[in-house]
Amino acid sequence: METFVKIRRDLHLIPELGFQEFKTQSYLLEYLSTLNQERMIIQTWRTGIFVRVKGTNPSKTIGYRTDIDGLPMNEATGLPYASTHEGRMHACGHDVHMSIALGVLTNLVDLPIKDDVVFIFQPAEEGPGGAEPLLKSEEFTSFKPDRIYGLHIAPEYPVGTIATRPGMLFAHTSELFIDFHGLSGHAAFPHLTNDMIVASSHFITQLQSIVSRNVNPLDSAVITIGKITGGTVQNVIADHVRIEGTMRALSEEAMKKLKERIQSLVNGFQESFQCKIEVDFGSNYYGVINDESITNEFFDFARQYDGIQAVECNVAMTGEDFGYMTKEIPGMMFWIGVDSKFGLHHQKLNPDENVIPLIIQFISDFIGKKA
Repeated sequence: METFVKIRRDLHLIPELGFQEFKTQSYLLEYLSTLNQERMIIQTWRTGIFVRVKGTNPSKTIGYRTDIDGLPMNEATGLPYASTHEGRMHACGHDVHMSIALGVLTNLVDLPIKDDVVFIFQPAEEGPGGAEPLLKSEEFTSFKPDRIYGLHIAPEYPVGTIATRPGMLFAHTSELFIDFHGLSGHAAFPHLTNDMIVASSHFITQLQSIVSRNVNPLDSAVITIGKITGGTVQNVIADHVRIEGTMRALSEEAMKKLKERIQSLVNGFQESFQCKIEVDFGSNYYGVINDESITNEFFDFARQYDGIQAVECNVAMTGEDFGYMTKEIPGMMFWIGVDSKFGLHHQKLNPDENVIPLIIQFISDFIGKKA
């Protein structure tokens, strides 16, 4: 199992952004070339990979998906295998996800499993979203599974803990980009300008009332503005401001309401502040909704498995484009504890690598039993 810890470290060195995972794809393909080719069918799709491990007498196909991209951020772990790509980091654990997937695949290639198992190495989970176009691709047609599984690291849980729940696990999400266009000028003559710092500030404040006054209190939603860009110098009134954020909701209805209210605000602010406002909802991810029957089967197996503690978790407002897969295919996703002091998307995230051999064996046994 030390092989897969090394693989994780190798992959950690070369994080790449969505649909730019060329080195990652090459590394994965090179490893796959060392396995029994007679048991596999391999097909690439953009920077992703499909691998079918053939069963002896298949009556169904079990799917297992892993994401492969990194994040646009600098690493600060100080590890000897820290990212060699400036401004790129595997800060969401996709390196761990890939090493586990390769470990399970390796085990199943050497087992006389009855049913086919398809592994999906999916690009662009962090953005702009690889799952939806992958599902629509011609290549996916011949690899489509009858049920599908996926996992995600959870820094807050200790190694050995698996957490999931039937029904909604992750929220519906949407990006949010809003550009304000006005008229610049000298700071001493504001009456001759149209100040977009003022307009956008009022807008952001008003934005925060949408959840509290337009979403059903029994539902859940959140709007967060994470970035504001505008202006050039302290004595020039800004004619352009861009705000960037994200929206999360636990129902399609709530997400629809958020977008409708934002567009209404945009229309009103254009009139009130005599400016032009452009709104872009960017990438949208469908919520991850676990199939109840499949999740209960998984729980039954996990609760009897030595070394694993299975717990039912709460719904998380995190986003995952695996939701497009569970929308089309019965399946489920689960958290695996990695006991890191720093959380997801943190520049010092450092998962406990002891999770890798444990979860490889656990998933191999689970899928091997199902297949």
